[in-house]
Amino acid sequence: MYIRKSTRKYKDKTYTNYLLVESVQTPKGPRQRTICSLGNLAPAPAEQWLSLAHRLESAMRGQLSLDASEAELQPLLEAARKRRRSRSGPSAIVKVDTDGVEVEQAREAGPVHVGHQMWERLGLDEILSRAGLSDRACTLSEVMTLNRLIDPRAELAMPDWVRRTALGDILGTDFAELNEDHLYRNLDALHPNREAIERELAGRERTLFNLDETFYLYDLTSTYFEGEAEKNPQAKLGYSRDQQPGCKQVVVGLVIDRDGFPKAHEVFDGNAQDRSTVGQMLEALERRTGQRTAATVIVDRGMAYKDNLEEIRRRGYHYIVAGRQPERNECWMSWKAGRAGSRWCARPRRAIPFRKRAGWKSSGNRKGERSLFFAAAMGGVRRTGRSARNRKGSCGAISRG
Repeated sequence: MYIRKSTRKYKDKTYTNYLLVESVQTPKGPRQRTICSLGNLAPAPAEQWLSLAHRLESAMRGQLSLDASEAELQPLLEAARKRRRSRSGPSAIVKVDTDGVEVEQAREAGPVHVGHQMWERLGLDEILSRAGLSDRACTLSEVMTLNRLIDPRAELAMPDWVRRTALGDILGTDFAELNEDHLYRNLDALHPNREAIERELAGRERTLFNLDETFYLYDLTSTYFEGEAEKNPQAKLGYSRDQQPGCKQVVVGLVIDRDGFPKAHEVFDGNAQDRSTVGQMLEALERRTGQRTAATVIVDRGMAYKDNLEEIRRRGYHYIVAGRQPERNECWMSWKAGRAGSRWCARPRRAIPFRKRAGWKSSGNRKGERSLFFAAAMGGVRRTGRSARNRKGSCGAISRG
């Protein structure tokens, strides 16, 4: 709202009138609508008219003021309200007793709204639809993904979380009957289509975030089952990372890039050894992203066996691995004996701030197509337990073309 000055002449006399007007949108474009005539009120100077209009607008909306000077606005306010009532019918202003207001079914909207916008930006509904999933499956997939991002919960607790958010309003879906069985069935629909989904998602992320695909990091974890899991042929007894040796499990392999974006995952039998999964995982990675020659694969020492390293090189990749115990022993003896000469190049590091009298030296040499690096602690720090067993230092290998 604002105040507009209007003048007219009648019988050689000039009359001044002030109007309270507002801008409204009409089919013919924006127009000015007169709220009321303020008469010849000789208001404050023109530079204060906008402030006066804002005060009148706030008062008409029911906003009270502690300023005693606001009493001067009452005649103007009554005139404006009278004119508006004649145009729009009964007043829409309602008095509310704030002490009697109670909050029921408050729903969180901000985080799920941001997550929904990112979901649409990535075009995930289109990716899932092309993979053969129904509209309902696409909706449940979005719900489960946003839960993992915002407030991770098990499928049993997830429906209650969904109903405490504004997802139903944002997605236009009624989740009143949603239960954990619907979510489990949706996972069953997603799993067979994971390759197509991950392939399209990797391509979309690469262009959207300008990702660097020169490094891939691969590692494994496991998840165990309570019960016999008789209908899951991959559930078997094996090395348990969860300290549950009596429970059947499956092994999950995951490849991410240097920025932490997942590129591929596979589920292996529960008794699969780490070293036996490298070839399968490289094949899965190439199906998702296409082969990237000269990319570097980083794995831990549990997979750093000769056949795996040769497989990595055969596929055109480089590698960075932690050395296994025989190589560590060899590096330690060679470095300790000091016979390396030109083979080892020592690089002392700064002392670690929180370890008094401690320092590190790293050395490296080339052996065939690999560069070996060895790091050892220097100084008088007495160590016990696992750190004492590893006192010979750490050894790693980097392949080179």
